[in-house]
Amino acid sequence: MSDVKKRLSLLLLLIAGIWSPSGLANEEPLMPDDAFVFTAKMLDANTVRAKWHVVDKYYLYRDKINFTTDTPEISLGQFTLPPGKLKHGIKPDGTEGEVETYSGEIEIDIPIKRNNASLSQFTFIANSQGCAEIGICYPPHTQKAMLEIPAAGSSTTTPPVKETSGSVLNKLSSLSSSLGLGGNDDVLPPDEAFRLLVDTPDGNTVVARWQIADKHYLYQDKFNVKLINATGVKLVDVQIPDGEMKEDKVLNQILQVFHNSAEATVKLARTNPDPMNITLEFTYQGCAEEKGICYPPIKKEMVVTLPTATTVGELPSGPASNGGVVSEQDSIANALKTGGLLTIITFYGFGLLLAFTPCVFPMIPILSSIIVGQGEHLTTRRAFTMSLTYVLAMALTYTAAGVFAGLAGENLQAAFQNPWVLGTFAMVFVLLSLSMFGFYDLQLPSSWQSKLTEISNKQQGGSLVGVGIMGFLSALIVGPCVAAPLAGALIYIGQTGDAVLGGFALLALSLGMGTPLVAIGTSAGKLLPRAGGWMDAVKAVFGVMLLAVAIWMLERIIPAQVTMMLWAVLLIVSAIYLKALEPLNIESTGWSKFWKGTGLIFLVYGVLLMVGAATGGNDVMRPLHNLSASVGGGPAQAAHLPFKRIKSVADLQREVQSASKQGKPVMLDFYADWCTYCKDYERNVFPDPGVQKLLANVVLLQADVTDNDKIDKELLKHLSIPAPPAILFFDQSGQERRGFRLVGLKNAQEFRTHVEKAIK
Repeated sequence: MSDVKKRLSLLLLLIAGIWSPSGLANEEPLMPDDAFVFTAKMLDANTVRAKWHVVDKYYLYRDKINFTTDTPEISLGQFTLPPGKLKHGIKPDGTEGEVETYSGEIEIDIPIKRNNASLSQFTFIANSQGCAEIGICYPPHTQKAMLEIPAAGSSTTTPPVKETSGSVLNKLSSLSSSLGLGGNDDVLPPDEAFRLLVDTPDGNTVVARWQIADKHYLYQDKFNVKLINATGVKLVDVQIPDGEMKEDKVLNQILQVFHNSAEATVKLARTNPDPMNITLEFTYQGCAEEKGICYPPIKKEMVVTLPTATTVGELPSGPASNGGVVSEQDSIANALKTGGLLTIITFYGFGLLLAFTPCVFPMIPILSSIIVGQGEHLTTRRAFTMSLTYVLAMALTYTAAGVFAGLAGENLQAAFQNPWVLGTFAMVFVLLSLSMFGFYDLQLPSSWQSKLTEISNKQQGGSLVGVGIMGFLSALIVGPCVAAPLAGALIYIGQTGDAVLGGFALLALSLGMGTPLVAIGTSAGKLLPRAGGWMDAVKAVFGVMLLAVAIWMLERIIPAQVTMMLWAVLLIVSAIYLKALEPLNIESTGWSKFWKGTGLIFLVYGVLLMVGAATGGNDVMRPLHNLSASVGGGPAQAAHLPFKRIKSVADLQREVQSASKQGKPVMLDFYADWCTYCKDYERNVFPDPGVQKLLANVVLLQADVTDNDKIDKELLKHLSIPAPPAILFFDQSGQERRGFRLVGLKNAQEFRTHVEKAIK
């Protein structure tokens, strides 16, 4: 039943409960399929056995049961209903009185007649109506079963079930009942507490459904599925949804559990499209809620008939995705689910580690320049207050943006990575740097000068509001990088809707990132000189650093050659200020020689960058790479893997399906011009010869989400990716190996190791 139908049915139940004599009380009613569990099977070629398991505190009307079929070649014969039980309850017309009802187990045999001897299957339809003891009557309900007709003279039985600890417990329970030792309060046998049914919606999928008795539950992390002795078929993925969080008093832990029902979707790869039988072993474990007991792990081997396969190809060689491999971000999300508040300290530790990544480094000159702007008014206490204000504003913004991204699937930081916003913010840094150099009165009109001086003075005057605004902007614009801890928190928020715990995790993460900033900013109040020529030199250094941050931001929106030229200009001009071209006096101090040497290094590297940009270079770290390759007469090392660009969900599905037909795995890379880690992959990881060799027989796809438009957002949301960088792997059957998802930055060696496992 679809979600829409379930909601409509529940609405009808709520309305019925309002008008019923007893009302809803405090119990939440079960959905009809969960309250009246229906199964049907062929006893022989001419008889269908219909069966209902009616959950405790529910009942079916005897006179509302009938059967039909929508298969024209089948007609149903007369059948006999077993006698029901008279009880005082709600009649179908809404009044109270004596009604004949069924509860517990009901079995009805229905004869059938075939008008087509070659017919092999048909649709059997059961119509019924029932009520809950709490005073709710369900509307008439229809349940269907697709039945395979056996050959004439044969009979069918239920799928063979291997006896395990669960089936032994069934026998012990039956024995105790036969000896008169049991009663209504006895422990249910496992097969009654957790009824397992399987369905095959297509030839590559098996859906297992557990009907869980009232006041019982199953553990989410105890499910496991194995394929037993199969040829030409392989289990590639088992998808189990998240359960509800519960404080398990038996195990004394907070765990995910399922009440009422549970479902697992088993994905299969096949080499033969023909119908076939396979044996699946299901393992699961649950508890009785009020009795305080847990059942031993239950294992069942069930024979499943697969219809014609929709997809065939070579069987993947790797393990199924439920084979124990969990991606780092999923592992962090699961830890947050099960660990609760205890993991907040861990997230703070993650933040401390992220503080030393390229995405946080630019915040150091931003905060330091604001503090340096205090001049002679700077004190250690004031430096601490300003640093803390900056970090708290950054942390609260980071947290709010993350919670919004988790709940709405919209990345606010990505929305700010457009040329107008980045260009404007880069200009702000340039203007702030000019204030460090004291250039306003030299080049700008008086009206502009007064305005900029006013803004600058607010910063220099230590306005905490201004510092907070800078922290707010820094969180949105400077640091849009996504790492595994951030992705894990976003996954947790998106799956559970728990914005409180997820938000606290993000707050701890961002405070960890900001702790070194507070330390650096506070130390500035004690270590920096108070006034004089030294202070002017310090301000000039931070002015240069602000210009470097502006260029770093512009890297996301301007060509690489232009970026190299800007870095060259900055280094060369800085070298001139450091007197790189002026001779040293005999009386020169050690510091004078040190700064001149530093200036010469800046000058040489700046010239190399300028030459590299003029010859078509695009890598600041290797400015003469193109030039050396052309002089050598050979091709340069491949700077980029041969990715095929995709844009939409449809593009992805088409390319993955095409690769599956060729029996090739797929690697999907999410990229954006404003993603710092993405540039590191492009520059340092993808050109690695070992990486390129490993990926030689892999279909390489790349989704460029720089624009962050509607189509980009749909693709990110479809795959539950918060933002780039993210790298996904699909096996030869077209199934994603989610356990090998990669979010955040890896170096070349780490990436090679990861790829070896992901594509084997």
